[in-house]
Amino acid sequence: MTSVPTPGPLRVLVYSDDHAVRRDVLLALGKRPVPGLPEVTYLEVATEPALIAAADAGGIDLFILDGEATPAGGMGISRQLKDEIYECPPILVLIARQQDAWLATWSRADAVAAHPINAIDLAMRVGEQLQRRVARAS
Repeated sequence: MTSVPTPGPLRVLVYSDDHAVRRDVLLALGKRPVPGLPEVTYLEVATEPALIAAADAGGIDLFILDGEATPAGGMGISRQLKDEIYECPPILVLIARQQDAWLATWSRADAVAAHPINAIDLAMRVGEQLQRRVARAS
């Protein structure tokens, strides 16, 4: 697998088995999480097979993975993506407990954000990852 940044709008994949979590992420971020970046489009997925299929298809600029998703948690999937995708796009993992930050390190996630969602914090962390992604693509 390889991943190349897409021109135009940035594509963010949001993975959670819980529709409410996906909705909260999208509402917190909107079309432009931070000024100065292209608009963002979202791909919502609720299952690991759908996530892997989207990753295989490419064109994702950032993965946002729910660390509490079941049956496949975002941290394990993060590690798998980092192992399998050449130049893997950045990954942000949502964690419910601060004690899980060490697991996010194990998962090789590029960033973590707390759940329940804090819109300002999430937008800042997503913006940082997307800005790095755009800078690398330039």
